[in-house]
Order: sequence, then C-alpha cells, then structure tokens
Amino acid sequence: MNDLQPRRSQEAASQGRLFLVFRIGEQRFALDTHEVAEVLPRLPLKPIAQAPRWVAGVLAHRGALIPVIDVGALSFATPAPERTSTRLVLVHYRIDPARPGLLLGLILERASDTLRCDPAEFRPYGVDNGNAPYLGPVREDALGLMQWIGVQDLLSDAVRDLLFPLDTPAVEGQR
Repeated sequence: MNDLQPRRSQEAASQGRLFLVFRIGEQRFALDTHEVAEVLPRLPLKPIAQAPRWVAGVLAHRGALIPVIDVGALSFATPAPERTSTRLVLVHYRIDPARPGLLLGLILERASDTLRCDPAEFRPYGVDNGNAPYLGPVREDALGLMQWIGVQDLLSDAVRDLLFPLDTPAVEGQR
C-alpha cells in the first residue's frame, strides 16, 4: 500500500498544468487556465471612448461591468476575426490585494484547444520585450513555437488606471 502513494504523486506531477491554446494569425499562444474564470462566446461590447484601439470595450456580465481587450490587436495591431472559435475569456486580474475579485475580458482567436504540459517546458527566448512584458517564455513542439501570455502584465499603468479606477468594485463571488 505504501508503494501506491508515491506513484500517484508522480502521476499527478507528470500530468503538468493545463493551458488554453489560442492563435493570433498563425502564431500560437498559451494562457494558464489557473488564470481563467470563464470562457464565453464572443459577445457584444460597449466601446470605451478615447481608449487604445485594442481595448474592445466593456461587457455587462452577471451584474458586473468587465473591461475587455483584444489580445491580437494589442500584440500585432490585428483584431481577432469574427469566427465561431473566437472566444471572450474572462481572467482573474490580480493587480491589487484590496480588490481580489477583478476580472478582465480577453478576446482570443481560435481559443478552442487545451494543452497539458510541464510549465518548465516553456523557456526564455532571448528577446527583450520591454514594450510587451506579457509575452512570456516559449515552448517548442512538432507544430513550432508557442508563447505563454502573462495575464497580470497585459496592461500598462495608464490603461490599468483607465479600465480599473480605484472605485471599481470587485465582482461578487470572485474573491
């Protein structure tokens, strides 16, 4: 019976972490599912005046107003196309311990696959992305390179202040 416990622990560790895989054009990206609160179809949004073009708008969802960005437009100035596989993914945006329930919406192209792997398989790729700190390490497989997106680094201070003013309430049930 003692032999079973170590095997179970090894099996759990070998299964790795789950990532949501999406694309921007033909490039593959991954988002840690620990950051994901909910995956929705693409929904109508209310635009935000004077916001950067990659800020898609605001979503009214379950009594909360959630800012939404288009990750393709942010990264490569190419908005996600209208497809059935384009999703609106709500992620936990943990920028302030006093407001743990903040959500940020991400429009992600072809966000219909998942991958389970060891996070250590993602490696630094030697490029200083000072203007895009959310672009994390890469992982190589038979399909090429896949890059990990860091949710907490998606917004600059100025955009964060626009989308999450200090009086923004946390979403109930997300604390």
